[in-house]
Amino acid sequence: MGQVSVTLNGRTYKLECGEGEETHLIELAEYLGTHVEAMRRKFGQVGDDRLILMASLVVTDELWELRRQMQEMKTTLAEARRDRSVADQSAKHFQSDLAARVGSAAERIEMLNDRLSELAATRTAQTPRR
Repeated sequence: MGQVSVTLNGRTYKLECGEGEETHLIELAEYLGTHVEAMRRKFGQVGDDRLILMASLVVTDELWELRRQMQEMKTTLAEARRDRSVADQSAKHFQSDLAARVGSAAERIEMLNDRLSELAATRTAQTPRR
């Protein structure tokens, strides 16, 4: 088990943490400490508990905003995936329709080719030879 000492508003606190988490815990405490210091500059020395509470609320507000933004991004991503799925289905339908139209046009061209070949053969047969 790891152990670290952190100082907030001039007061040192000893904390335990999991092995290897010491650096992260110190960074978190330093981040909270910057907010505690900002609250102390703004409101004066109103007591450790109150300063830490106010700073914690500011950090929690940041977390709440990030959670809201993340939820908004998840919603946007889900909408984009749904739109992509609709677009994919539309593209598949378009490709099928296009293939059917090309096939139909090819059949008509073959029929015209056959008629023209028959017409050419008929004219050749009807033309007197010299």
